[in-house]
Amino acid sequence: MEAKLKILKKDAWLEPYSMAINGRHRHYLDKKNELTGNGEKTLSEFATGYLYFGLRRISKGWAFREWAPHATEIYLIGDFNNWKESEKFKLKRITESGNWELILPPSTIKHGDLYKMKVYWNGGCGERIPAWCQRVVQDEQTKVFCAQVYEPDKPYRFKKKNFKPNVNPLLIYECHIGMGQDAEKVGTYDEFRVNVLPRVAADGYNCIQVMAIQEHPYYGSFGYHVSSFFASSSRFGTPDDLKRLIDEAHQMGISVIMDIVHSHSVKNENEGLGNLCGDPCQYFYSGDRREHPAWDSLCFDYGKNEVLHFLLSNCKYWMEEFHFDGFRFDGVTSMLYYSHGLGESFNGYEDYYNGHQDDNAICYLTLANDLIHEINPKAITIAEEVSGMPGLAAPIEWGGYGFDYRMAMNIPDYWIKTIKEKADEDWKPGSIFWELTNRRADEKTISYAESHDQALVGDKTLIFRLVDSDMYWHFKKGDENFQASRGIALHKMIRLVTLSTINGGYLNFMGNEFGHPEWIDFPRDGNGWSYKYARRQWNLVDNKELCYNYLGEFDKAMINLMKQSRGIQKTAVIKICDNDGDQILAFKRGDLLFVFNFNPTKSFSDYGMLVPEGSYKVVLNTDNPEFGGGGLTDDTVEHFTQPDALYQSSGKGWLKLYIPSRTAVVLKKV
Repeated sequence: MEAKLKILKKDAWLEPYSMAINGRHRHYLDKKNELTGNGEKTLSEFATGYLYFGLRRISKGWAFREWAPHATEIYLIGDFNNWKESEKFKLKRITESGNWELILPPSTIKHGDLYKMKVYWNGGCGERIPAWCQRVVQDEQTKVFCAQVYEPDKPYRFKKKNFKPNVNPLLIYECHIGMGQDAEKVGTYDEFRVNVLPRVAADGYNCIQVMAIQEHPYYGSFGYHVSSFFASSSRFGTPDDLKRLIDEAHQMGISVIMDIVHSHSVKNENEGLGNLCGDPCQYFYSGDRREHPAWDSLCFDYGKNEVLHFLLSNCKYWMEEFHFDGFRFDGVTSMLYYSHGLGESFNGYEDYYNGHQDDNAICYLTLANDLIHEINPKAITIAEEVSGMPGLAAPIEWGGYGFDYRMAMNIPDYWIKTIKEKADEDWKPGSIFWELTNRRADEKTISYAESHDQALVGDKTLIFRLVDSDMYWHFKKGDENFQASRGIALHKMIRLVTLSTINGGYLNFMGNEFGHPEWIDFPRDGNGWSYKYARRQWNLVDNKELCYNYLGEFDKAMINLMKQSRGIQKTAVIKICDNDGDQILAFKRGDLLFVFNFNPTKSFSDYGMLVPEGSYKVVLNTDNPEFGGGGLTDDTVEHFTQPDALYQSSGKGWLKLYIPSRTAVVLKKV
């Protein structure tokens, strides 16, 4: 009889679905045994395809290998042979499963050469970029993509070794290299390293989550339509430039995780995997499941061992070659369900175990987490998942899928809905507290007030929803109108209450910390291929005459307070007060007391709340003039509790505070 999985012990409501949960866990165990030869090798030893396939230096010179089961002939063509087919550059099929190989002398190929495969199959042929290639570049004139040999004489050597991520708590700065500059152009790895990375460190964040690293043909896809999974985007520079960025981040104590896209692939055939060698389903599901109905992309077939080998090797490649500290897996909901989660409501546990789930994808995600933590036990993995699938961020040995964190995707949706649909006087602290703390007790989450999607054209960031066009006319210090002052106050309160209730980590998208005024609109036909909105205007937060500076300074103070409160994410969030009538919310974590007055018109004098007896000092106040507040309180005053005979035995007393409207204060017990 099988031992009961811990996930079932932790949550009694899962018991009716124990058969499905046990079945998924057995599926993972069976597949792991199959891939590792019943334990004769490790998953890490299995996931080494990037060391074998593609174009690589070997002792004899060069080796080029590709998995192409439906090919009848393959030639390597490029600068080294004037892009013409010849017997010298013809690959040989070396396995029945479809592995092809070509061995060339050392002098045949050199660093910088461009190349492709010319693949023939029954009924057709085409030039293709190899699936395993590690460098792809685009010709500026023709816009054609080619693989490129990248073997510099002096490759970059990492200076910082054995880096350990700081997750105490995890404070993530989500960023995009290309739009990380003031200039109206595509930014580079080097520019980001020199200009943006020091900002991240100064602001107190201990992790960057980098988007759009894997090569993608269309810049405006935000990096989500990947074509070459092993190639770092050449738009931003060389692989060595990226390595240098990661190395310097580590030297600053900043972890670097990658937004990895294994949920789908671009449909392109010339640049991507859409029809690599005559079989449109080589890497992808067949029939109706091949194409994603909403994303105009292709869905990987996670049931094929060759696809597992490709994707697991991809995880290891980025960790071993570039020293990434982990991954945020994109589109996990799309992977988990045959429906991709489209049109699903997910109202109860039965929706997670009704046979509509892709067990192959679940198995892959579990294997990926197993592999990643085998390579680096301190690695960070995050699932972008909206359905609430139980066990996603529970340990594999419990019967979970092994992610360290899951995105709390309900939170930004809640803030949008609240701002759009509720008048300020209808904001309910009880509802706010419930939404921010409604999560599975056994799974850590990443909380965030707004997502990068809200900054995309057609949507609005929180600051835009709060202030709108008044940002352009009333965001100079001293010239704020009511709308601007309201937006500044609520922007700070929303971020503070979201951060202060975390049970794992917190995420901010680049520029949102200071209320970046513009949406994101990548160059395209519709805007004349302009980069005006595909950048970040750092001059706004640096300008001490503008209100963006207020928001940036508050974010810095807020982040550093949480950094100083080591381990706060592990402490209980204990509610002290949630008075919906007054719109007051108060809760404590460790020795910190958080008090929020969401009331738009009422300030309260001597507002009493029962807290542990002692004295309290203010450590952060949204009403501080340095952060654009009114300065209505004296934060140098030490606050003492007043005894009450009714609560003497509990060690509690009354703390009475003056709480101005639309402000929040954090006090620390002395």
